[in-house]
Amino acid sequence: MDQLMANLKRQIIAQLNLKDLKPEDIGDDQPLFVEGIGLDSIDALELIVLLQQEYKIKLASAEDGPKVFYTVRTMAQYITDHQPA
Repeated sequence: MDQLMANLKRQIIAQLNLKDLKPEDIGDDQPLFVEGIGLDSIDALELIVLLQQEYKIKLASAEDGPKVFYTVRTMAQYITDHQPA
C-alpha cells in the first residue's frame, strides 16, 4: 500500500497541475480538501477521472466521494478494495 500511496501522490500532483507541491509535501493521512492541501470540487472531478483512467474504477455513488477522497490513504484503500482482477 505504501507504493500505491507514493504513486497516488505523484498522480494527484500531475493530474491537478499542482506545481508548488512535491509528493513528500502530502501526508498519507493529511486531508486533501479544505483544511488539508485545499482542493476544491473541480479537483474532486479530476480525481474521479484519475481513478477511472489509471485504475479502471468508478465510484459506486456520488456520496462515496468525500469518504474516498478524504486522504491519500483512503484513496489507496478504495483502490485496493475495488480494483478489477
